[in-house]
This record gives sequence, structure tokens and C-alpha cells, in this order.
Amino acid sequence: MCGIVGAVAQRDVSGILLEGLRRLEYRGYDSAGMALLNKQDNSVDCIKALGKVEKLAQSMSKREFEGHIGIAHTRWATHGVPSEKNAHPHLSDDDIALVHNGIIENHAVLREQLIKDGYAFQSDTDTEVVVHLIKQQCKDNGHNLLDAVKETIKKLHGAYGLCVISSNEPDKIIVARSGSPLVIGVGIGENFIASDALALGQVTDRFIYLEEGDVAELSLKNIRIWNAGKKVTRPTTHIASEVAEVEKGEFGHFMLKEIYEQPKVIRDTLSGRVSDTHVLEEAFGVKAKAIFDQVKSVQIVACGTSFHAAMITKYWLENIAKISCSVDIASDYRYRNIIAQPGSLFVTISQSGETADTLAALRYSRELNYVGRLAICNVATSSLVRESDFCLLTTAGREIGVASTKAFTTQLCALLLMTLVVARRNGMPEEVELKHVKALNELPDLVAKTLKLDDEIKELSRNLIDKNHALFLGRGIQYPVAKEGALKLKEISYIHAEAYPAGELKHGPLALVDDKMPIIAVAPNDELLGKLRGNLAEVSARGGKLFVFADESAGFENDSNCNVVNVPSIPEILAPIVYTIPLQLLSYHVAIFKGTDVDHPRNLAKSVTVE
Repeated sequence: MCGIVGAVAQRDVSGILLEGLRRLEYRGYDSAGMALLNKQDNSVDCIKALGKVEKLAQSMSKREFEGHIGIAHTRWATHGVPSEKNAHPHLSDDDIALVHNGIIENHAVLREQLIKDGYAFQSDTDTEVVVHLIKQQCKDNGHNLLDAVKETIKKLHGAYGLCVISSNEPDKIIVARSGSPLVIGVGIGENFIASDALALGQVTDRFIYLEEGDVAELSLKNIRIWNAGKKVTRPTTHIASEVAEVEKGEFGHFMLKEIYEQPKVIRDTLSGRVSDTHVLEEAFGVKAKAIFDQVKSVQIVACGTSFHAAMITKYWLENIAKISCSVDIASDYRYRNIIAQPGSLFVTISQSGETADTLAALRYSRELNYVGRLAICNVATSSLVRESDFCLLTTAGREIGVASTKAFTTQLCALLLMTLVVARRNGMPEEVELKHVKALNELPDLVAKTLKLDDEIKELSRNLIDKNHALFLGRGIQYPVAKEGALKLKEISYIHAEAYPAGELKHGPLALVDDKMPIIAVAPNDELLGKLRGNLAEVSARGGKLFVFADESAGFENDSNCNVVNVPSIPEILAPIVYTIPLQLLSYHVAIFKGTDVDHPRNLAKSVTVE
């Protein structure tokens, strides 16, 4: 969840590190800090700030703060409350500084022993344990910094991405990765490290992605990497800088920009993967055919918004492909007795590909008898993609807003392609596939048409500004769409929102309905529309205020208790994707009217890289 940036150069690196932190602000954080080796005497110089990176910048501007080597960090609290003392970097004896992403699970035992050994702790974090262990290895065992890090990580249980500098070895940065991503930026006479290549786009376009268990040493002209005690070579990847992706342009917020990018990114996700008549299975990679030939059922694992995509896919697989599908929340998956059905395909969904719980579930799945592991992901170089048997990338581009929008709809597009591939093997007639593919090719234009409802939805959203609670309703495949709508509203407006299958109202939630409770419903013109009408009538009879996003042909009318937004008529298979768009816009406008931080909602982070 945190951001790491480091640099070793022949020039002052403070500005590079600060810009790197700014580029990582989208991840979510509560404090920031930077440590440099002072250019005069190589002593460790450290500045921390509670709150935004800009506060750190202000502190840096008040005194001379320069160095040719340094590390920086944005922290999202896992151990210890947000505070300056708990912010990174952490120091030991003022000569070793360290930043860390992840969680050290055995930190309490290690801390207790270090205290007995005479080490004083300044913070409440698990991270400070690591820097003292490294210091202990240098001081007591005479190790250099590299060997001290190698020995220290043998004692750590959990996940970590570590960057370490020392005033005693002022020409290098030592880094280590286990369960938390790190990427090296390759320069000319200088080198860099970060938790995301985005942080280094201003200084290089060449990157080396560290693998699980890698330890590396960065100096001005050399990069050396070890794994399991052996020196290894990792490929260098060229990634062109795409500055437009991290600028808002004409939009007030990244979230709105990303909502409006959906016609384009959906088209990009489908491009080259569907012809005029069928899905091109080759888009899934060279291993796909052999694996798909064995598939008799599907197990999907995901978190958050991606979990809602999984729930929708369950309906598609069972209704279109006629095969069973199980869906699990990733954080719970490996803590129950899993029975993998013969011929079952394991599917993971993650925007970043670094979601800790999803990665852990993928790794646990190796112990079970799945026919293959498919990743639906937005980041080609992510751990999830690298560790899966095959993948389909969503090509949504970088999503900066914490509340996922375009990543979600492109995930659904990719999952629908997977569904059609499986369905074809399970006997779906060619004319049925042709109908679905024709609908998919129309999808970008249908999304663009739906976005034209923005002004109407903005006015509608004024009705929710002073509300503390909201209920979202959907039937069948629209229930997970309602859940996604509720999640968006609570994420960015801080209104308590819950979703229910509309048919469940009479089994409890109806007790919550009164004239102060807004009820938001999605109503495509499908076989369950009649049932939904009856459920909404129950709400109206009890004075509930209805806000219905309905197919323009469904016949809903505005009255004193019902506000209707007519959504363009669409093929039924596309309804979960298209009906997501109005709910995204609703949550955005409510949050804007309430004055919340839309792109960086409190307590949340973009990439959840710890369990």
C-alpha cells in the first residue's frame, strides 16, 4: 500500500525522490519521509512529515537538504497510528536508514529480543525491527551492508520490500523483495529503485522488475542481483513514459477522467481479441488452448471491486457457458478447506496484480489440482501475471483514483471474453456467439451514450447530499452491480451504503425503509424486471424514496416517490457493464457536493499489498 523511491546518482537526488513520491500519491498514504546521505560528510539526514507529500516538501525547503544517495517513502499505517515518529524512513544509531513496504508478522518476538540486546525503539512500527536487525548484523557480526541485509531477511516472516542505505557505505543502496513489488530504474551513471515504475518515469524508461526473493545492490554504475544465494540476471524492460496518464487534463479529478475514458479503454481491451464473428482465443496466450480444453468448472478469487466482477462472471458462466462457478473472497480462500473440482480452472482478478491476498490465494492454489491458473489483470509486469499460467490483460491504462472505475469495466470485458471461449467449448452455437460478439463490438459506443446522462445524474445526486445511509437494489446479475454501486458511494462520499438482492427486502431490510432512506435500484429490461417492479412497489408503499436507473423501454415513470433516469436499451449480456456507469457518476457527484477527497478517500489505498 505504501510507496518507495530511492536513487544513487552524481547529482542531488532530493528533487527526484520528491517527484517520485508525488507520482505515487494515488496509492494512498498518511505520512511521508526522506533520508539522504549528506553531501558534506555522508551522515544520514532525515526529514518526515505527517500528512501529504507537500508538507514534506515544505519542510525540505526550510533548510539545506541535499545528497547524492537517498530513499523516500509514503506510508499507509499497518502498525502504529499515523504520526511523524511512525513515518519512514527508520534509523538505527543514526547511520543506517531503511524504508519498508509490507508487514513483518514476527516483529513482536524480534523486538523483544532486540530490546534485551540494548536497542531502543523510537516508533510503534514493525519496520523499525528490521533496521535494528541490520545494524546488529553489521555491529556484532562485522557484516557489510549487503550481507547484513541477506542475513536479516532470513529472520523475517511476512512480506517486505526493503531499501537500505548506510553512512558507512555511502555509494550504494541495498534492496530486497519478498511479497511486495520493487522495480529498479536503470540510468546512465545513476540508478533508481521504486515500488512502481510510475515513480521513476521522469528519470528513466528502462526498468528491471525484481522477482520473489531477490536481493540487489545499486551503485552509480552497477546493478547486482542475487536470489537464494546465487547471482542472477533479470531482463531490462523498456516502458515509454505516458505523462498523460498521470495528468487530469480538463477534468477536475482523476476519477471523473477515468470514468470518461471507459469507451476508449473498453475498445482497447476488446481490440485484437474479437473479430466480427467470434472471440479470438489466441489472445489468452500459447498455453490457453490446452488449458481451456480441460475446463469443466471455474473457481474465481478476488478482492473488493474485483470480487464484484467475479460475482457477475459467475452468472455469465452458469447462464452462457453452462458450467459451474465458485467465487471466493481472496482473504478467506486459503483459510478454509478447499475442494478443487476435477477440471477446474483457477482465475484471479486484480487491477494492480500485486494485491497481497489474491497473490497468496494464487500461491496456495499450487497445492491444489487445478487445470491452470488464469490472471485477469491490468499490469503486464505484475507478480500476479508472472506467477500465473496465462493471463488476459485489461489494458485500462493507469488508474490513479483509488475508487476503481475503468479497471472494473475492463475486467468485466475480459471476463466476458473468457466466458465466451469456455461457452464455445461447451457447445454454444455459432449464431449465439455471433450475437454476443456483435453486442461486444457495440459496447464502447453504448458506454459513450450512457455517459451523456452525466448532467441528469449530477442533478439527481443532490438528493443524497444530506443522507447518512442508502440502500442499493438489484436482481439476478444486477445484484453485484448494486454492490459495486454501494461500495463506490461509501468509498468516496462516506455515506453508509449497503446492497441487497431486491427479493430479500421482505426478509429484513424493509425494516430500514422510511421517507429518509434513499433506495437506488438498477432496472434493465430483462426477465426479472417484473419481479423488481413488485419489490420497488413495496418500498414505495412504505414511503421510501426511489432512484431508479431503468432501461428506457421499461416503462418507469417519475412521481413524488420515484426519480427515474432512463438508460439506453442494450443487449442483456452487456447490462452489468453499462449499468455500472450511472452508479459511478452518482457516487462521484455526491462526493463532490459533500466536499470529500474523491481521488484519495480517507483510510484507503489504491494497491493493497499487505494481507
